[in-house]
Amino acid sequence: MPKVSVYNVDGSQVGEVELNDAVFGIEPNQHVLYDAVLMQRASLRQGTHKVKGRSEVRGGGRKPWKQKGTGRARQGSIRSPQWKGGGIVFGPTPRSYAYKLPKKVRRLAIKSALSSKVLDNDIIVLDALTLSTPKTKEFAAILSNLKVGRKALIVAPSYDDNVALSARNIPGVKFVAADGINVLDVLSHDKLIITKEAVQKVEEVLA
Repeated sequence: MPKVSVYNVDGSQVGEVELNDAVFGIEPNQHVLYDAVLMQRASLRQGTHKVKGRSEVRGGGRKPWKQKGTGRARQGSIRSPQWKGGGIVFGPTPRSYAYKLPKKVRRLAIKSALSSKVLDNDIIVLDALTLSTPKTKEFAAILSNLKVGRKALIVAPSYDDNVALSARNIPGVKFVAADGINVLDVLSHDKLIITKEAVQKVEEVLA
């Protein structure tokens, strides 16, 4: 089982913790990681694009000229697709891009993401993370004590308003509860800062 150091909010090492091999010690599956990120990014698309078809554009209520005898091509409406200002054929309409991968694939993806952080020494385990009041300055000091100056994902056992409000104004820092941890967040942040209790919760679900 991989062992990692446990730190307090002052940046001092206070012990070690053994991580579950089945969650934090597997060989990362790059293809599954790619599929999981693609799925999440697709689900984030708004899909609110919209163009007007020939039945929705304004005008074109009467036939522009008679059917026969003019020498010109027959036309039924000045709002047909071939006319300037006409409707668009097969244009984009509002839709959802979301889709789902099989449950086993999603579980393998999050395990691969967590294991990659352990392999790259980009995981920091905290003994606890609590704040009495929302203070961005205090939270920034904690990150400084842990020598985290880049993008960081903070994972706590449950949602904490004080921690969330303190972290949200720091560029590159995101806070999630253990049950909201996901592949895209883990991979898009340089450091994973997770509490001991959150580690146990993640292992209970994924092991």
